Amino acid sequence: MLQLNLPEFGCKVSKKEGKLFIFDIIRKKNVVLTPEEWVRQHFINFLMVEKNISPNRISLELPAKYNRLSKRCDIVVWDANLHPLLLVECKAPFVEITHKTLHQISTYNSVIDAPYLALTNGLVHFFLQQGRGEVSLKEVEV
Repeated sequence: MLQLNLPEFGCKVSKKEGKLFIFDIIRKKNVVLTPEEWVRQHFINFLMVEKNISPNRISLELPAKYNRLSKRCDIVVWDANLHPLLLVECKAPFVEITHKTLHQISTYNSVIDAPYLALTNGLVHFFLQQGRGEVSLKEVEV
């Protein structure tokens, strides 16, 4: 897999019936290793190791209903009172982060209502704070 602009970690990758799997520490099971999952697992590691966030405060693939559509939020980080704190949208490394991606996470956040948002493809990362006015994409270093 491609080297990302996130800290490396000792991920457990296995192969079964010709497919690659990666162990997901949050879901405590092997999941199919897609490019997006590669990014998600690295970002989870970043949150836990670099930002000291307990795995107990991280949810993956959280369902969110929007206008009768069932969506899934890639990563939600909860605060100490179990309110959404951070919503993260992960894309594969070859997917460009655009205003379309910003619209996608904003739509999810209209249901989740987290004060902080993150968009990442593992190479480029954007962190946003919900508030008044217009939100623009600004790349940040992790």
